[in-house]
Amino acid sequence: MDERLRVPGPRPDRGAESQPAHGLTITGRQQISVTGVLHVESFDDREIILDTHLGSLILRGEDLHIKQLDLDSGSFSVQGMVNSCVYGPPLRNREGGRARGKGLFERLLR
Repeated sequence: MDERLRVPGPRPDRGAESQPAHGLTITGRQQISVTGVLHVESFDDREIILDTHLGSLILRGEDLHIKQLDLDSGSFSVQGMVNSCVYGPPLRNREGGRARGKGLFERLLR
């Protein structure tokens, strides 16, 4: 049985700045395909951190192996046992630099 979970990207509003679509497809907990990927922040066989048009995406599992990565088209695929997919805030701003968060010093002085 082919079990798939699809998360469609947002539908752009008319007149809004168009972005490449973001999508996430999980097939049988063994394969993940992602579109709208901007950058791969880090990866190993248990965790992969991606920056997408909708924020960071953390994939966790076992024996994770990147099968395909094309940053020009924003497509990415990985194989292995998938345990979780978690979205967070963007890792990079629109200009391509790291998103500015409060540093340790700023948090200590609040």
